[in-house]
Amino acid sequence: MRYLDGVTDGESAESAAQSRTSRTGRVRLPAPASPSRSLAEMLPEALGAIEAMGTGGITGVPTGFADLDGLTSGLRPGTLTVIGSGPSVGKSALVLDFCRSAAIRHKLPTVLFSLEMAAAEINMRLLSAESRVPAHRMRTGQLTDDDRARLAERMAEIADVPFYISESAALSVDALCDEAARLAAGQGVRLVAVDCLQLITTDRRFENREREVAEIAQQLKALALGLRVPVVVAAQLNRGPEQRADKRPLLADLRDCDAIAQAADLVVLLHRPDAFERESPRAGEADLIVAKHRNGPTATVTVAFQGHYSRFADMASD
Repeated sequence: MRYLDGVTDGESAESAAQSRTSRTGRVRLPAPASPSRSLAEMLPEALGAIEAMGTGGITGVPTGFADLDGLTSGLRPGTLTVIGSGPSVGKSALVLDFCRSAAIRHKLPTVLFSLEMAAAEINMRLLSAESRVPAHRMRTGQLTDDDRARLAERMAEIADVPFYISESAALSVDALCDEAARLAAGQGVRLVAVDCLQLITTDRRFENREREVAEIAQQLKALALGLRVPVVVAAQLNRGPEQRADKRPLLADLRDCDAIAQAADLVVLLHRPDAFERESPRAGEADLIVAKHRNGPTATVTVAFQGHYSRFADMASD
């Protein structure tokens, strides 16, 4: 795994600053239009995608969840996916699961921009999920000899996977887009993940937070289209589900929901019954509620929640 902190290979500090400065004023220069393509050029690509979907193939970046991939054909290039949940339900773990699937299982270069957790915490969660060593034993140092052996073995196996982590407590959307574009050009990044949307800032002033969130969501969507990669972003829900008898989240529970829902191609709301009721008969289960799917049907996918390993998994997984 690689750690990023600002300017690196192939880019001078001056050029990076100029790139950011060009977009930090109150009036941003419009990006140049992509080269136009004829229908004759594009139709064979569309046919290939249709044929792949017809055979049950995944045409996007696999999420690691069979039923979700079956519904969406994976995370498609140029799309914005929003993962929404309340606090401590697991949206950060789910985003990391998507990253693990892409980078570790499928060797697709992936970057995670973390505004909530330090890289050390992300590494601990990742190692717990991959080695199946309980996270609480790692945090307390109560490792058995078998734990240490599994950790050492799995660390050696994943040390060179193309996974990049950028940690920042305060990151502007312009700086995020600059870094993502640099990694796409230099490292061939195929998935951009962000945790989480409400902590991203802007370099411009807005009359209210809703307008600012709208700008951020639109820029993330533009990033996905411009780089032709899927962008996944975690987002917080308001307290609506907690106040209802049925705790299942709704699309309207997203904070600043209109702006986020309009920009997103896919919205997945995470629901864990045992987060509200410890003695729930569905303890250890979670619902991935596909509340918006611009390119297909909506549905609910049930997965297993393995909190001791800081991960979710298909129900059939051991």
